[in-house]
Amino acid sequence: MKKLVLILITLLLATSAALAAKPPQYFVDEAKLPFGEIPGLPTQRLWGVHNGAGYRIEVPYSWNGELVMWAHGYRGTGLELTVDNHPLREYLIANGFAWAASSFSKNSYDPAQGAKDTHALTMFFAGKFGRPVRTYITGASMGGHVTAIVAEQWPQSYDGAMPVCGVLGDYALFDFFLDFNLAAQTLSGIGAHYPFAADYLTVTVPATKAALGPAFPYVLNTEGQNFKSLVELRSGGMRPVFEQGFLFWNGVAGDFLFGLGVGDGTLPRQPGVAVDNSDVVYQFDTDPALSAPEAAFNDAVQRVVADPQARHVNGLSNVPPTTGDLKIPMLTLHTLGDLFVPFLMEEVYAKRVAAHNASQFLVQRATRDFGHCAFTAPELVRTFADLVAWVEHGVKPAGDNVLDPSAVADPNFGCTFTDKTSSRLWDQAGLGFLQPPACPVP
Repeated sequence: MKKLVLILITLLLATSAALAAKPPQYFVDEAKLPFGEIPGLPTQRLWGVHNGAGYRIEVPYSWNGELVMWAHGYRGTGLELTVDNHPLREYLIANGFAWAASSFSKNSYDPAQGAKDTHALTMFFAGKFGRPVRTYITGASMGGHVTAIVAEQWPQSYDGAMPVCGVLGDYALFDFFLDFNLAAQTLSGIGAHYPFAADYLTVTVPATKAALGPAFPYVLNTEGQNFKSLVELRSGGMRPVFEQGFLFWNGVAGDFLFGLGVGDGTLPRQPGVAVDNSDVVYQFDTDPALSAPEAAFNDAVQRVVADPQARHVNGLSNVPPTTGDLKIPMLTLHTLGDLFVPFLMEEVYAKRVAAHNASQFLVQRATRDFGHCAFTAPELVRTFADLVAWVEHGVKPAGDNVLDPSAVADPNFGCTFTDKTSSRLWDQAGLGFLQPPACPVP
């Protein structure tokens, strides 16, 4: 597990300076594009390269005329471009849906390119098979960001959207990574400054953890408890499964979250520092009045100001923000304990949608897990099936109120849409201590 975590950190945190030195020579290994049919479900399958991106397309012979696009998550900074099958492939084919997925023509965190390439593949599909009766856009993690961009940019081409574990708050995600690391440094008293030095992970972080508790994250001192509380509030507020998420992402996953603070605050396409905490009021509890320790922390924490040109407010330049200007139904799914792409993303997006008076198009659901995109097959199937029923029959499905702090903090929050029969991450050997409290039996 820790080896995997270190690999992910290395991939995610490659510097943009290296990327800027020379345009990456991305490539598709076309020998890896072919894929076989599901036994008993004969289909027409296509694969190839379109506009520099690899693709896969699958159409059942009993096609219902509907298409489901898939946008994959972050691929790291490698040069090879790869394609996922849709995670609901078997369900889709068995129920008559066609699906298509693009590798995107670039790697790194570039949802703008992902949106362009996914939409181009949608148009390519229409040229091959005719315009679908209905088209859905779906995606996970960074692909959830892509899904929201596609839904907002080209609503006339899509009928419904399903981002899961999505980066729906765009820059707010990277601000959270900044919050996590600056808070740890401030409360530990280590005195590191952002951007952090090259020995941050090897020297500063071990000292930081030791200063936050005798056995971080399992045993914390007062400053460590304040850090934990701050992280909870900055990642989505008080909620079930945060406790398990904090232990998983800081214990089982090693220094993963500290690793997300390495870098200089720039992103692909960005002409400057994109992270910002200049106006954040940090707290250790939900009382809006600042306590003496909170006031001292806010005075001491380093403030980082984003470059004005680094946060474009519209269009597909840089890392495009999600505006919340929805015009088609969207049904989201997010785990409560995820600290890689935290539940905060859902709250940020809900506020943006409400600001556009478009809440009638948005339903959001929480599930009780701490993994990133750790959904079971029944959870994904239910979400997609409910989206289709909404689009086809006009009946808005039930969801969770992500903007009501008291509802989110309720011990049973997330139970409604959690699959309670499939195995979960805590069923693996050695992870039983991370099992969250059981939901009530219906």
